[in-house]
Amino acid sequence: MNASLKITRIGNSAGVVLPKELLAKLRAGVGDTLYVSETPEGIRITAADPSFEAKMALAERIMREDRNILRALAK
Repeated sequence: MNASLKITRIGNSAGVVLPKELLAKLRAGVGDTLYVSETPEGIRITAADPSFEAKMALAERIMREDRNILRALAK
């Protein structure tokens, strides 16, 4: 999806109006929080917290490595 967004003045700040189609792709709506991060490819806007993604990746790694211990604890 390629779209041009116009920056508008909102009080003493600036804002961008996101089209309905973009919000649907982000699975976000009014009142949700969006996260902006800088990547080698440019700016990334997501509805998922990047720090949460990193924590989940770490948890998955630990669960894979300690699978036998977790099975014993679940009994």
